[in-house]
Amino acid sequence: MRRLMLGLLTGAYLCLALIVSLFLWRMGATPAVGVSAFIGTLGLCFAFHGLLGQTFLAAALRGDIDTVREAHAILLDQIEKVDARVSDLVETVAADAQRRTEELSTEVHQLEDMISQMSDRMEQQLSHQVAAASARSQGNLGRERAPQASHMLQVVQDALAENRVDLYLQPIVSLPQRRTVFYESFSRLRDETGRVMMPAEYLAVAEPEGLMTAIDNLLLFRCVQIVRRLAKQDRKIGIFCNISLASLGDESFFPQFLEFMQGNKDLAGAVIFELGQAAFERRGPVEARHMARLASLGFSFSLDKVNDLDLDFQDLARADVKYLKVGAQMMLDQLEEQDGKLVIASLPDLNASDFAALTRRYGIEVIVEKVEAEKQIVDILDLDIGYGQGHLFGEPRAIRDAVLAEAEPPQDFMRGALRRRAVGW
Repeated sequence: MRRLMLGLLTGAYLCLALIVSLFLWRMGATPAVGVSAFIGTLGLCFAFHGLLGQTFLAAALRGDIDTVREAHAILLDQIEKVDARVSDLVETVAADAQRRTEELSTEVHQLEDMISQMSDRMEQQLSHQVAAASARSQGNLGRERAPQASHMLQVVQDALAENRVDLYLQPIVSLPQRRTVFYESFSRLRDETGRVMMPAEYLAVAEPEGLMTAIDNLLLFRCVQIVRRLAKQDRKIGIFCNISLASLGDESFFPQFLEFMQGNKDLAGAVIFELGQAAFERRGPVEARHMARLASLGFSFSLDKVNDLDLDFQDLARADVKYLKVGAQMMLDQLEEQDGKLVIASLPDLNASDFAALTRRYGIEVIVEKVEAEKQIVDILDLDIGYGQGHLFGEPRAIRDAVLAEAEPPQDFMRGALRRRAVGW
């Protein structure tokens, strides 16, 4: 378009110069004058064209400069707005961080106050338990305690007084991947020589003397601390924590227990309380009510030491039992073939492979425990069981001393309460 315009203007200039030269020739001018007039007119036209072009170019340049200035002004305005937003965002983030820090600090102080209160109450409770144990040991209807039992009771008392209580964790894995998804916690007491005592050794004397609530409380406190430590590492792994029927039925212990769990109900999905099948079936109205109160906080339960698979699954579901632990060899011994199909002896109308599916309909997952050999796994996988536990996947291991030190109860209430009363046991 620009070339066409230039061509038309050039033609117009030539025509104008030709007209001027013809006009002068008609007026009697000589040919030399006409040629000079033609050249002069053409030169003037091109000079005028150049001047006009410079004028238009300057106007266009001024327009471009004005446009750039406007764009620059808009850009500065946007930069100022962005800077203001960034400043507001920084202030908001800083204020939010400060608020969260203050909230966290408040929560920590509240938890410390609550634990401190619970410690004082637990200390009083333990004092009463020690006094009661002393009275029973002195009275006991005039009968003397067997020397071996008396010695074991003294060992247990000393272990609690000196806080020689260790926390052991054993992995629970998903099948068939064998990825650790849970841990089961165990408490182990050590005597003065450092020898680890198995539960079968000390439970026989700890339960009659009312010491299980103290052991349960210490185990629970450490489990909660370990779960919180794992949560800080973004490890979403739950812990099965054993609880005795005596603790569930203890009207003086349970309110403190419930208060502590109320302050830690955010861990409801990570702490699972476990009790044996026999204990579950022996529970009375008090124990059932206390289990329901824990369930109302979101906590669930697991049943272990299962010796009969003919269970009332509706009753288990009502009690918020979410896991069922069955011994590997016990499960395999229950399998038998009838009419060409594999069934469970105590449930002859149900295919063995449908047992896990049946429990899942009631919201219960089966965990096969005490798995010792690969051969057992081959048979268990055919039953569609989702979880396994046993020495094949990992033995119970003691938590490192450094980690366990972080999970010690505040004010060392176990040692203080028991040591002051040790002379009366």
